[in-house]
Amino acid sequence: MNSSLKSTPASIRPGVPRTGLEARLVARPQGLPTLDCFEITEVAVPDLAPGQVLVHNLFMSLDPGMLMLMEGESGLPMPRYELGEVMYGDAIGEVVASADPSLDEGDLVIHRLGWREYAMARAGVFRRVDKDAYPAPSMHLGFGLVAYVGLMNAAELRPGDTVFVSSAAGATGSMAGQIARLKGAARVIGSAGSRDKVAHLTEKLGFDAAFDYHDGPVHDRLREAAPDGIDVYFDNVGGEQLRAAIEVMNVHGRIAVCGALNRQSTARPDEGPGDLLSVLGKRLTIRGFTLWDHLERAAEFGAQFRSWLREGSIVYDETVIEGLASAPQALLDLVRGAYTGKTVVRLGG
Repeated sequence: MNSSLKSTPASIRPGVPRTGLEARLVARPQGLPTLDCFEITEVAVPDLAPGQVLVHNLFMSLDPGMLMLMEGESGLPMPRYELGEVMYGDAIGEVVASADPSLDEGDLVIHRLGWREYAMARAGVFRRVDKDAYPAPSMHLGFGLVAYVGLMNAAELRPGDTVFVSSAAGATGSMAGQIARLKGAARVIGSAGSRDKVAHLTEKLGFDAAFDYHDGPVHDRLREAAPDGIDVYFDNVGGEQLRAAIEVMNVHGRIAVCGALNRQSTARPDEGPGDLLSVLGKRLTIRGFTLWDHLERAAEFGAQFRSWLREGSIVYDETVIEGLASAPQALLDLVRGAYTGKTVVRLGG
């Protein structure tokens, strides 16, 4: 990983930081990325133009999908990372200077200008959020809404369903399993990549059953956990786990496709769902989704999630990485399964 100092002409006002760090993509990976693909650069903070806002980022999100944005063509409905440009991602921060009346200094805002300590843009890029909504500002970056949309919209979850969640100890999977239980699923099963994570699912997050996908054929492990079949599969992985879910799924089962960790963590093409005869015979529904198609669910989920937190009926897991310089390595560790729950990088106090 390279480090350099770039000088940007600027007139710094009293009380505003003179410099901040940002991360750039400097090489497209061949297979899995290495640290040499990233560059951490120190830049000067320029003066605001009318209508602009300067935000000190407090936390930024790390997401497995970021590896796909580093590739030449990601296939995702969002722009790829361009070489030499600052990377982007969800972040939350505090307004430290404003030249627009819609936002004031001290406001807490969420936006997509992560991978930098200070974000400057027009005011409309930032969305003010309630400082008191959650115990910590980083919780605004959680993937609970993604899990909620996947279950309620894509999978059309029904009370009494048996639900299988892959990568169930991760940011989205840990929420999906718990939300399924709270929304009336009769049985919730999760897969994870270690014995410790399996214990975490059943002992802390309330899954009815869980298994380590390394312990023999996934089809066999899933059939043992769900002898009566599954009705919903929340797919964060693809590959073997998707094929196993199709084989164990009941007639008229529903699959919500949220991620492709198998492809991202191994840097090889996913083998897909395999023989589709079972999909035909069982009349299954396989539906991909993105959060941006269902933002109308945000207020509903937010109220429900805060209520669950107050009641103690849901567990929010979070791993905090310190400092932007640590973010590239943490991203690589994330896709290799090093963390549980949501992973964020702390950028400010």
